[in-house]
Formats: sequence, structure tokens, C-alpha cells
Amino acid sequence: MAKDEKIGFIGIGNMGWPMASNVLKGGFEVNVFDANTALTQKFAQEVGGRACPNLADLGERSDMVVTMLPTGPIVTNVMLEMEDGGLRRHLKEGTIVVDMSSSEPVGTQKLAAELAKAGVTLIDAPVSGGTPGAKAGTLTLMIGGEDDDAIAKITPLLETMGKNLFRTGPVGSGHAVKSLNNYCAAASYAAVAESLIIGKKFGVDPKTVLDIINVSTGRSLTSEHAFPGQVLPRKFAAGFSLALLTKDVEISGGLADACGIDAPVNAAVRKLFHESNDDQPGADFTAALQTWEKKNGVALND
Repeated sequence: MAKDEKIGFIGIGNMGWPMASNVLKGGFEVNVFDANTALTQKFAQEVGGRACPNLADLGERSDMVVTMLPTGPIVTNVMLEMEDGGLRRHLKEGTIVVDMSSSEPVGTQKLAAELAKAGVTLIDAPVSGGTPGAKAGTLTLMIGGEDDDAIAKITPLLETMGKNLFRTGPVGSGHAVKSLNNYCAAASYAAVAESLIIGKKFGVDPKTVLDIINVSTGRSLTSEHAFPGQVLPRKFAAGFSLALLTKDVEISGGLADACGIDAPVNAAVRKLFHESNDDQPGADFTAALQTWEKKNGVALND
């Protein structure tokens, strides 16, 4: 059934494409924009909706806007700076912007204050679940915002993309929780990687170590999926970049610092992932351990 609200969707990448597709399937009119204009044309041809040539066109056609972009500064640039003043110039008063990117919580609060001057409400609703969850419409959404009416209005939209919707608190809190979740995932990855490298050095088959972890207390989503599906077969193609995971871990560390929290495990994980990201620009996050293999003179596939 068609919905009355017109949705502007900015960012048609690995996550944005299937998410926007599900919004369209949910009965909403969808207008898409991406820095890669060929991508938006392809989306309109293959999936539907309307490809917008610029932010002005998207803003004038949208009651709600979703951003799914790589970083918070890019979201701010799109909203306030791009095309001589950003999307804000073209949004009607009462428009709701939903930032589903992985952005910095403090930056999100600042952006919300700027958009409020134009009568625009910002809600942060970052996601977890990766490309499989995006395709299936089963993402977990972490919703930050104080405006209950605005959140009620966007809930049918969010339900086209996610299965688990959580209110996290004031604006920016969704991004805070997202960074903490991804930090936990990164810490788990680092612990499993170190365990397999240590076991290999001692003479134990990495698959044996992993099989035991996965039926014991050390198991995690990372050990059950990323390692058997991507790491051990050396595929390294889960669809989420090492740079983005490193960024999320850095956001969580910045949050700890801002709160005056001593977080030594976070600091260690940050160091490990920065090391891998610097060593392997453009790599998938599942390839992070290749840097640690080289550093320790151990290769799991030998």
C-alpha cells in the first residue's frame, strides 16, 4: 500500500542500495541521491524510484530524508555545505532527517542544533546487521532523539529496513551505542585472531582452535561467521571495510575520552585496528589479521 510521505534517500552504496530498495517495497515514494550519479540512475532503472540530479531536487521532493553515508563529516557536508549551503536550504520546515550512518555522537548533536534553526528535526538511527540484514530488512536500529512525535512519524519508514528498533535516548545516543557495538565486534575479532595465531605458532591447527571456541565459552558472532566464512578460507569479502570498522572503534574511544572513562582494552583495540588499516588500505575488515600474521611471522593458511 502506498504511503503518503515522500522519502529522500542519500547514499546508495553497499548498505544504502538494499535499504532504499526495502523502503520502496514498503510502499513509499523514494527519491535517491548519491555523489555517483550513475549509481542513482542505475538504481532508478533496476529498482524504481526517482534519481535526483542534485540536493535541491531531492529536498524539494522529500518529506523525510535518510542519509546512509560513510562518516559524520560527510553527513554534515551534505546538510550544511555541499552545493552552496547544503540540503538544509531546500528542506521544508517540519522535515525529518534520519541519519543512519555511523557518525560521531557529538557531531550529531551539533548538526541537530543547526538543522533545528531551519525547523528541521534530526534523528539518528544507525544500523547493525551488515549487508545481509540490509537486504533482508532485518537490521537492528538504534534510535536517538527527544522528539516523540517525529520518531512516531518515522517508525513505519524504519520498519521497512529493520526488525529490531531500540530507543537509545537523546539525539546522538544511537550513534554512541552503534560505535560501542562495533567496538565489541572489533574486540572479539582481535581476540579470536590472536588466539588462532598463538595456537598456530604452538602447532595447533587454526580450524581446530576455532571449532573448539565455537562450542565453548569463547564463541561469538565473529568466531561463528567471520572466521569460518571469510578468514580461514581467505576470502576477506564480508562487504564491510576495515577503514569503516576502524573509524567506528575510534568513535567509541573518543566517546570514552569525552566521558572521562579509563578504557585500556578499547585503547589496545584501537591501536590494533589502526595498525591494520594503515597496512592494508581498502581492505575488508575480515582481512585485519593479515597485518598481525606478518608482524608475528605466522600465517594461518600455511
